[in-house]
Amino acid sequence: MLDMQKLNQFYGESHILWDLDLHIEQGSCTCLMGRNGVGKTTLLKCIMGLLPVRSGQINYNGQDLAKKAADYRARVGIGFVPQGREIFSQLTVEENLRTGLAARQDGLKEIPERIYELFPVLKSMLHRRGGDLSGGQQQQLAIGRALAIDPKVLILDEPTEGIQPNIVSEIGDIILRLNQEEQLTVLLVEQKLAFARHVGQSFHLMEKGRVVAHGPMADLNDELVHRHLAV
Repeated sequence: MLDMQKLNQFYGESHILWDLDLHIEQGSCTCLMGRNGVGKTTLLKCIMGLLPVRSGQINYNGQDLAKKAADYRARVGIGFVPQGREIFSQLTVEENLRTGLAARQDGLKEIPERIYELFPVLKSMLHRRGGDLSGGQQQQLAIGRALAIDPKVLILDEPTEGIQPNIVSEIGDIILRLNQEEQLTVLLVEQKLAFARHVGQSFHLMEKGRVVAHGPMADLNDELVHRHLAV
């Protein structure tokens, strides 16, 4: 469904992604993991068209997205929840959610009720400004905004960062529901090992801009954790 082949990316003269290969199966929930600075967020931004790639392919359902504009990704069904959430702090919750509707292919003009079923707190705060929400509420809003485009793939960059434990648990349960009940394909970058093991079916470990290990989540053993994740 989503396939990266020989992907190379540079910041100036710094080579960040090195001939990276990554395959995401349709209907899977995949955790992308690694120490800080190995290129995880860079990879997600390349997938979303927020950073240019020097070479390689980003194939999505048979078409190469590598040279497509960023907004094209949303229109073909890839939702993105960036690190730090990046909601519109001066817009209301409702206005934030409505920004996702513009990318829908079915022309729907109303916020899907399903978003309020997943995140009841958003319905009770529709007219509150996004910047006035707690960190956990903002994360729920960011996920809701991504779901408003009716994605086939949901990409999340560290969805538990800076979030209180009870909301982390809720977000994990929602990711599982979306993946298992609605067959939404999920790719997430995650630092918390327990959370990754809870929601992920498979893992990919990155080191110096490359995927160095991958497999079913049950195969993420102590040796791999020590070699590639321990600080």
